[in-house]
Amino acid sequence: MVSRMIDRQVVRFGTSSWAYEGWFQQVYRRSYSANRFSRDSLGEYAMYPLGRSPLFRTVGIDHSFYRPASTAQLAHYGSQVPTDFHFCSKVWEELTIPTYADLPRYGIKAGKPNPRFLDSDTFRNLVLRPFTEALPGRIGPFIFEFQRSGLEPTAFLAALDRFLDALPSGFPYAVEIRNPAILTPRYRAILQAHRVAHTYNHWTGMPPLLTQHHILGRTFTAPFLVMRLLTPLGLPHATAVERYAPYHRIVLPQPQMRREAATLVQDASTQGVVPYVLVNNRAEGNAPLTIQAIIEQLAVLPK
Repeated sequence: MVSRMIDRQVVRFGTSSWAYEGWFQQVYRRSYSANRFSRDSLGEYAMYPLGRSPLFRTVGIDHSFYRPASTAQLAHYGSQVPTDFHFCSKVWEELTIPTYADLPRYGIKAGKPNPRFLDSDTFRNLVLRPFTEALPGRIGPFIFEFQRSGLEPTAFLAALDRFLDALPSGFPYAVEIRNPAILTPRYRAILQAHRVAHTYNHWTGMPPLLTQHHILGRTFTAPFLVMRLLTPLGLPHATAVERYAPYHRIVLPQPQMRREAATLVQDASTQGVVPYVLVNNRAEGNAPLTIQAIIEQLAVLPK
């Protein structure tokens, strides 16, 4: 059952971003100038491994968290990949942070309330429109990432409910939270009512993947699954960067993460829920090899 579903390319595996020099001689064989690598390497990414069924059928656009992608930028990405390839995008942080952190990159806005927090018009005009203009038919889930700090859970969930209700219909949306206290029946009910996916994130301060699924009543809240494998549990992002760079090999395997990711993929696929699985290099050291390991894990799961 599992091998048949993978052969039919039901599961969309991809990575969080794609332009890593550590993947040369693995994913990338061509030569790119420094200022063109991130722009022009998606064609090779989408064909990996050469001569076989492509491993990657989606990719995460992570840089859109810091600035919305432009129509021209997205059109250039789309010109490099097959027509059935999907782009998942992290949504601009202007929509997901209630107050700007006191960091230099925010300039005069640092420490101040964010007037664009959960503003559906901003999403429609600055985030969604470039995708509909450049990538019709190839839009994967928009991922709204909410950090640990911000509104307390009750107020946040009420605001989230209003925001999701105001979003344009007909597009795939996913919510990624970093505060386990939000994983409640109310959260699940809101996502289910709007057919929005919970992003199962393997990240420093979140419970394991299957624990998240158990807390949410083992219910998929949308017709698609979004999973992001980011860091080992309990390991800060900065430590993972230091430990795993330059991302050319597996440094520390995460067998529980692999098993639980495979189990969620299998459960979703058997229920007709389309899985999007995005893997970060910081999960184990090399995202393509982690994906291959999850596929091998799928092959040995009980049917």
